Amino acid sequence: MSTAAGAVLAGILGAILGSFLNVVAYRLPRKESLLHPGSRCPECETPIKPYDNVPVLGWIWLRGRCRACGARISWRYPVVEAVTGLLCAGVVLKYGADSDLWLPLVFVVLLVPITLIDLDHHIIPNVLTGIGAVGAIALVLAFDSGSLTENLIAAGAAGGFFLLAALVYPAGMGMGDVKLAAVMGLYLGRAVAPAIFVALLAGTVVGAFVIARFGVKEGRKKGIPFGPWLALGGIVGVFAGDAIVDWYLDTFT
Repeated sequence: MSTAAGAVLAGILGAILGSFLNVVAYRLPRKESLLHPGSRCPECETPIKPYDNVPVLGWIWLRGRCRACGARISWRYPVVEAVTGLLCAGVVLKYGADSDLWLPLVFVVLLVPITLIDLDHHIIPNVLTGIGAVGAIALVLAFDSGSLTENLIAAGAAGGFFLLAALVYPAGMGMGDVKLAAVMGLYLGRAVAPAIFVALLAGTVVGAFVIARFGVKEGRKKGIPFGPWLALGGIVGVFAGDAIVDWYLDTFT
């Protein structure tokens, strides 16, 4: 299969997967089954017909409303589907349609529900980071066992850095962030360094904006989750992390 064809296929399958990740993000924090019942309107609970459940397109031709009761359907659903599809297609374009794509592909898919759940509930479920960690080690052993040591060191370094931050300032960093940082190291290896830098930079900029907008006292009460910024750094790590590390080493060493 050519890279272009693989990217198109990955984009389509990614959008379909994004539809399921919407379900994961909604139901997992509520401890509901991810499989039963099927997709339904959150207002009238009418099951959504298969022809209305086509990723992105279903929302467009329903004009963002339930066919049965007319209740609004959040724009977030098609956006998540589209973004997941684009990320999956981008991974194929970056790494090719071969075994090199599995580690970054699983990683970007993992980051989607983690981001959504942390935005909504300010938690990063252990089940997601646990599955992510096991999946990373299994994929590295299967496709690139020679890099396992590097990835484990990166996981320890990233997780240890955030653990220290959480111990020094517990109000600003949760253990979910610590675990996610370690999982990022397992997937990214040395590229976790620029990923962490991007996450810290983005979090700092947004935090400064919030404080400037609401003041120090009120700004600190906003409780902005850090997981989405780690996810942003992770995406940068997937698509540009190694290039950034190589540039740094060539320039400063």
